[in-house]
Amino acid sequence: MKKEELAEIFSHNPELDKYINEYLNSEYNTSKNTRDSYTTDLYLLAKYYQPKNVKYLKKEDIQEYLRKQNKSSKTKARYLTTINNFYKYLVDNQRLDINPCDGIKMPKIEKKLPEYLTVEEVDRLLDIRTSTAYDLRNKAMLEVLYATGVRVSELCNLTMSNLFLDDGLIKVFGKGSKERLVPINEIAIAALEEYLEFGRGELLKTKESEYVFISSRQTKITRQAFFKYIKRLCQEKGIKKNISPHILRHSFATHLLTNGADLRVVQELLGHADIATTQIYTHLSNDKLRKEYEKHPLLHEKSHH
Repeated sequence: MKKEELAEIFSHNPELDKYINEYLNSEYNTSKNTRDSYTTDLYLLAKYYQPKNVKYLKKEDIQEYLRKQNKSSKTKARYLTTINNFYKYLVDNQRLDINPCDGIKMPKIEKKLPEYLTVEEVDRLLDIRTSTAYDLRNKAMLEVLYATGVRVSELCNLTMSNLFLDDGLIKVFGKGSKERLVPINEIAIAALEEYLEFGRGELLKTKESEYVFISSRQTKITRQAFFKYIKRLCQEKGIKKNISPHILRHSFATHLLTNGADLRVVQELLGHADIATTQIYTHLSNDKLRKEYEKHPLLHEKSHH
């Protein structure tokens, strides 16, 4: 989406322009990621009905638009939420009498259990020979991810002033810029200290940066670049799973719960606002226990006596 294309859309949709650039920016105080996501979703809707002003769309138009999108239920649900919020804003500000999204049913989202690695697979993944500054950085990033369960974006945004390694803690900024202190274990601290001593300066060369993890361009590493690295590493290590940037976060949570950690503690560590989000991991660990149980015929026999 180029600036000119956006300007063209905004010229036909002044309310859309106002909503994104004034309301979301100042009054609603959303994060940049949320604003970008809203802008893209609303731009696609406006482009679909161009040159019509989206203000005048009817319920049937929104339903048709959602029907025509070759996307997952989860993405369609996000589209509907974004579109609904825009029309709600117009109604609240007396620029529209009726919200055309009223009465449109949310697409049913199948709850997919997240993919995670076994302890043995994590060990394989973290077994990295560190012969270059990049190796040191990547190993430190993987160790910190698995030790803390932070999101990849939180890890990439980690700054030097947010490391409290003597106290065994790091400070991260989660969704909605909520900050939390996360404990970090000795193995991850050792990998991090080795990278800070022998790798970071080499990557920075003559530049300076507040960020801990540095890219080949002497800027902070991006989430996308690190995810590409994880995928490649999993292939090299023979891990044939549907790899996501959050795979180590999922593994961290699952392994904690399987080993008896309290759900509320895991919620705090992951920075989940709602415990329902954390509960998905109990399904994973219960699933694992059931599979283990089914593998052992002796257990079945004993359970009948």
